[in-house]
Amino acid sequence: MARILTALILGLGLAGPAAAAPTASALFGAHRDGSKQAPEAIGSYAKGCAAGLVQLRETGPTWQAMRLSRNRNWGHPETIAFIERLSAQATRYGWKGLYIGDISQPRGGPMTSGHRSHQIGLDVDIWMRPPHRLNLSRAERENLSSISVRSADQRRVNGNFTRTHIAILQTAAMDPAVDRIFVTAPVKIEMCKRATRADRAWLQKIRPLYGHHYHFHVRLKCPTGNRQCETQRPTVAKLSKGGDGCDETLDWWVTDYLDPPKPKPGAKPAPKRRHPREYTMADLPAQCQNVLAAD
Repeated sequence: MARILTALILGLGLAGPAAAAPTASALFGAHRDGSKQAPEAIGSYAKGCAAGLVQLRETGPTWQAMRLSRNRNWGHPETIAFIERLSAQATRYGWKGLYIGDISQPRGGPMTSGHRSHQIGLDVDIWMRPPHRLNLSRAERENLSSISVRSADQRRVNGNFTRTHIAILQTAAMDPAVDRIFVTAPVKIEMCKRATRADRAWLQKIRPLYGHHYHFHVRLKCPTGNRQCETQRPTVAKLSKGGDGCDETLDWWVTDYLDPPKPKPGAKPAPKRRHPREYTMADLPAQCQNVLAAD
């Protein structure tokens, strides 16, 4: 059915010279299952697709996938293995496991709503909310919300942020498969304050980014052998002079970012970035056509 719908969308897009090309998000969003291909991340985290993704089980011994109606619990096998690994490790710190948010669509690609990234099966959102139980119904998973670990003024963590959060984030950062982890800036600042001088190297993978106070976003490295996967730059080793990302530039997120200085007279506004929802197949790697067409 998805292949028929894809063909219809493509056909409508090519109906006439003036017709707009269908968006890649509509084409990838039409598929309900992964492709029967060897697992491969293709392109970049924010402009690509993925072959052979597998679905994270809705419920495991130490996790539950949330918002099942989105059908975004698909990932590269290495991502699924990481989730299973980290959720089991979380139980060592007193949590029952992890609530898992979006990973990718069945074949990756741009989404019809939400994320810019999560396109190649190597990104996963993990809720900041400690699971109170792991037998939630489908309806409960749609209606339950995560918790914010950021203060109302966005400059510091609140009482929801605990040592257990730090332990789980550190465990994730020390996993060799992980490239970086996005968190709200106050979390990074707090972790920099609490880390010991002797053990800070893992902090370089913890990156401040707006919008990550209800969940943390783990991004895995390109898997070995996935030659179409684009490694992100800069690498974590070159993040900052100190190597841990705890230098003075971190304060920007709770100063100028929240209260930007007035632009200089005559300064041109920054050009508007295209959102991946606007991409067509021509914007993605050519191999993504094969992913869409595969069984």
